[in-house]
Parts: sequence; structure tokens; C-alpha cells
Amino acid sequence: MKTKALIMSVMIAILGISSSSFAQTRFDNTHPRRAEVNHRLANQDRRIHQEVKEGKMSYREGARLQRNDYRIRKEESRMAMRHNGHLTSHETARLNHQENRVARHIGN
Repeated sequence: MKTKALIMSVMIAILGISSSSFAQTRFDNTHPRRAEVNHRLANQDRRIHQEVKEGKMSYREGARLQRNDYRIRKEESRMAMRHNGHLTSHETARLNHQENRVARHIGN
């Protein structure tokens, strides 16, 4: 009886550890590469809103750039899901390249 209880407690402990570590890594938005990409997307979003508000950019152009940023954000999420909440350096470079294309249209 004691061995069954011991086995059950060990299995519960193992399951608890693996599920908590999975939860920490799957949605790890604080990973440095993810944080960099997400911070840049947030900054570009703020800049687009400011340009539209000041009349330097039309609402239509702002909406188009917002859609592009949204697509980049979704791609970042999909990439991170493939690597337990992290981005590879190649993926980060690809996302930065896409963000550069959007950034060129802000502030012109």
C-alpha cells in the first residue's frame, strides 16, 4: 500500500513539474528576442497612431501599416510556438527585416 502511494506521489510530482515548465516556456514573452520584436512592434504602432493623429499620414495609410504590423505579430507568435516560446536568431532577423519595410513608411 505504501509503495502505491509513493509511486502515485512521484508521478503527480513529475506531472506537476513538467506542466509548470511547459507553461513557463510556451508563452515566454520575456525571452530577449521576443521582447525585442514585440517592443519594436509596439513602438511602430505608437508611431503610426501619432502620424495619423497629427495628420502626417492618412487614415487609410495608417490602417495599411497596422495590418502589416499585425501580420508580423502573428508570424512572430507562430514562430515562437514552434520553439517553446523562443525565437531563433534567423527568425529574429527575418522579423526585423519585415519591420524595417514598415518603418520606412512611417515619418515620411
